Amino acid sequence: MIDFIQMIVSGIAVGSSYALMGLAMVIIYKTSEVPNFAQGEMALISSFFAMMLLTSFHLSVYLAFFFTLVFAVLLGCFLEFAILRRAKEPNVLGMIVITIGIEMILLGFVSWKFGAEQKTMPFPIGPYDSLIIRDIFISKLEVLTLVAALLLMIVLFLFFKFTKLGLAMKATQQNRVAAQIVGIRTNRILMITWGISSLVGAVAGLLISPTIMHPYMMWDPMLKGFAAAVMGGMTSLPGAVVAAYLLGIIENLFGGYVSIEFKTVVAFVIIVLVLCIRPSGLFARHYVKKV
Repeated sequence: MIDFIQMIVSGIAVGSSYALMGLAMVIIYKTSEVPNFAQGEMALISSFFAMMLLTSFHLSVYLAFFFTLVFAVLLGCFLEFAILRRAKEPNVLGMIVITIGIEMILLGFVSWKFGAEQKTMPFPIGPYDSLIIRDIFISKLEVLTLVAALLLMIVLFLFFKFTKLGLAMKATQQNRVAAQIVGIRTNRILMITWGISSLVGAVAGLLISPTIMHPYMMWDPMLKGFAAAVMGGMTSLPGAVVAAYLLGIIENLFGGYVSIEFKTVVAFVIIVLVLCIRPSGLFARHYVKKV
């Protein structure tokens, strides 16, 4: 019984990093209806920027992380303004290919600048600092990631629900032309959306970095975050978070009781099943456009 509870707790903990990446992808999709496959590498370069501030410029952790989050916002805004916006009459497939291209460019830059070997991120909480509650072990870093994911979900939900900027983002996603007619500057909205999404992804990267840090460290969280976003519904923030935790738990249980070798495959099997049964995801509404 203890082993079962431990796997559940570990699944929730690992699901938190998936949840943060899922939230970042949902934010962009809610506004542009384009999945951003550069999300992981945007978080990657922000994490290495933080390490550079800590090791080369010897800033304090809190100051370095603050500048990193500012850098992440500026990076997201720059990529949208300098690359995405320059695409001439793009369709969804074209935009996806552009985000994959951005992913490869950022990955190549990090590999060239910092090398491919494993790095160590200075962090106030060590990756092996743990809490023990009735024979159940949980890392303090995992607790921090869980709290960060839930707080960001709540903040973003309130932001989209009750702020003018959040409502403008939803309007841009639903009908960009109509949003422009009523005075919404949709290009600016898209740029801000990329900035916010990049910030959320950077938080995920900073919390993953103390455990593992190399140029490919964000591939697994990004793919699992995308899986969670699809499973929960690409337009549902709570759905992406709940699906991320379900994914983490199912993945851990499968690895513990069935096969650790095929543990990673579970996420994509779940995607296929969900898309076959509910194409819009578990928690999003399916709309049919009538012409």
